[in-house]
Amino acid sequence: MDLDEGFLKTGKLQSDFLQKLLGKIDILDERVAIGPGIGEDAAAIDMGDHYLIVKSDPITFVQDRIGWYAVNINANDIAAMGGRPRWFLVTMLLPEEGTTTSMIETIMRDLQDSCTELGISLIGGHTEVTRGLHQPILSGTMLGEAGKTRLIRNSDISEGDLLYITRGVAIEATSIIAREKRDDVIERFGSDFYKRCLRFIEEPGISVVQDALRICDAKPAPRITGMHDPTEGGVLMGACEMAAAAGVGLAIDTAKVPVFEETRLLCDHFSLSPFGLIASGALLVAVNAAERERLEVLFDEKGISLIGEFLAQGEGMYLVENGGRTELRPSARDEITKLFD
Repeated sequence: MDLDEGFLKTGKLQSDFLQKLLGKIDILDERVAIGPGIGEDAAAIDMGDHYLIVKSDPITFVQDRIGWYAVNINANDIAAMGGRPRWFLVTMLLPEEGTTTSMIETIMRDLQDSCTELGISLIGGHTEVTRGLHQPILSGTMLGEAGKTRLIRNSDISEGDLLYITRGVAIEATSIIAREKRDDVIERFGSDFYKRCLRFIEEPGISVVQDALRICDAKPAPRITGMHDPTEGGVLMGACEMAAAAGVGLAIDTAKVPVFEETRLLCDHFSLSPFGLIASGALLVAVNAAERERLEVLFDEKGISLIGEFLAQGEGMYLVENGGRTELRPSARDEITKLFD
């Protein structure tokens, strides 16, 4: 069915349709070093002696700790481009039913605490009660800075570069699944398991800022050709977006992608793929093959995993399974949306 023939499903827009929309945008300021495009985490503006990096992202899947999510998700995208997050603005849209002053105060406290933890200044935004909403929505805009030699563009990825992932997949999703399916999870796995899953947003955590800074601040730093914070659509969508930004092919070995035991058990129980689940907390890193050792020594042996390689332009995108290749076609619809069908 063509996109204009019916209503769209929950989730990201299809990449080809989104690319068509973005292709119609005219950039009027020559200082825009990175503008709208698939596979780039944020925009970058040349300020002369440094780059200003700007990102805007909403939080729509969760209600609890929504302020925490808003700050960390937006900060991740600044860090994934080699920058340091500095300033944050947030638009808070609240439903007519269920909104109380104490709820608003809790969200604001969470926003402030999360900003303070990362050294970010909360500098403004907008708050209102909005008709037609069933739960709060926060849309944040994060601004950061990067030195002239630190800016990372996924369009710089080349054939032969290697793809790594830090930690594991679906960290954010693990916490969301437990929260949304609380009674079911406790009945099947017990309250201790449920509490562990809830804590995934803090341990191992959904922030990739420190991992990105560890790479960029290293002396000498490994020659990173791309980084990406995979969110909706999971690690497969994120990796494909990186390849699309550079116009290269991609091969991913899913057997090498680390999956936490809690995540695996939840996915088996709810019939979800961990590779297509919202994945904040992992950082995808593309590195020149000659630099792999320099990258690996920055993390302990369980901190980063080699999961794939970028191929020549025109070779396509593949999953490597059981010694063979199958075409990689990630869904723009995150696996987690199946919980709400």
